[in-house]
Formats: sequence, structure tokens, C-alpha cells
Amino acid sequence: MARKVLIVGGRQAKAVLGLGATLAILAACSSGTTTPTSGTIQPSGQAPATSAPPTTALSVVDKAKQDALASYRGMWQDFVTAGTTSDWQSPKLGRYATGIALTNMSRALYADHYNGLVTKGEPTYEPSVSSVEPPDNPNKIVIADCSDDSRWLKYKADTGQLANDTPGGRHLINAIVQKQADGPWKVSEYGVHEAGTC
Repeated sequence: MARKVLIVGGRQAKAVLGLGATLAILAACSSGTTTPTSGTIQPSGQAPATSAPPTTALSVVDKAKQDALASYRGMWQDFVTAGTTSDWQSPKLGRYATGIALTNMSRALYADHYNGLVTKGEPTYEPSVSSVEPPDNPNKIVIADCSDDSRWLKYKADTGQLANDTPGGRHLINAIVQKQADGPWKVSEYGVHEAGTC
């Protein structure tokens, strides 16, 4: 019997193939007869030609959530990259951010540039969708995140030393992601709470 082996968490789980394998088994068990399929005759013991099962398309709401979360992560990744040199004029900052969010990122990077600071390392994120508006065809999505910046710290650009002895921590972040008139989703606002809020 044809079987597919799936590795799940280090264990093997066997799953019988779908409809095509079932038809192949039935055909193999028949006594030399042919099986008509959609006007064609298949030799005994051979599975009839079947198209791949259709993949389930994402619903409008699920696609919106997926796109909003991708934009949220993209915004922070661009911010982290710009922070390595405090490039407050980086053109990448506008790829996933707009409005107040873009202004706040640029100002934060400019302040670091002015003070001779850069940011090194990488924060972690755990974003999830809190709400969608309107519920059946969203153009605004609210995201809640718990970001850990304990390995993403500010350093003095000239000496490479830590800028301060304040450790990072886990911060609650709330963000609004909106679908733009030309199609893409962008973060329009975000708020980062103090360490220990999640």
C-alpha cells in the first residue's frame, strides 16, 4: 500500500495518501478489469489520472490578517536595520510604515544619530491580531505584540561601548495597520510600553 511518511516532532506518523491512492488500491484489487474515468480507460492496477486536490484559498479576512502581520514584522525589520547606523533617512522605513509610525521611527533614529548612538542586536516579536475592522472585509487591523529587546541595545557609535546599563526587557506593543488606497498594508501608529508590561 502506498504510504507517505511525515516527520512530526521527531516521530514518524504514517498517513495514507488521498483519493488517488485509494483508487489505486481498488484498481489493484480488481480482477483484471478496466476502470473508466472521465471517458478514458485505465489499465488494471494503475491509478486513474486525477488532478491535485484544490488548495483552500485564504478568506478575505485571513489574507488581510496575514498581510497586516507581514507588514508589521517588515516595519520592525527595516527599523532594526536602520538602527545599526541610525540612518533616520533610510528609504526603507516607508515600505511598511506611514503617518505617525513613520514619523516616530525617523525621529527616534535621528535622536540616536544626533547623540552618537547606534543599536545592535535583534529583538524578538510575538505579534497577533487583536481586532479587524470591518469584520467581513478589513481595512484596519489592530495588532498586539510582546517584544523582547534584551538583546537589542544602544551603543556609542565611536567607542562601541554600551550607551547605558539599563537592561532590555519584554514590552507590550500595540499597533494599527491599515490598508492603503493603492493596496499595501502599512503600520500607521504604534505604541511601545515600558519593560515588563508583557
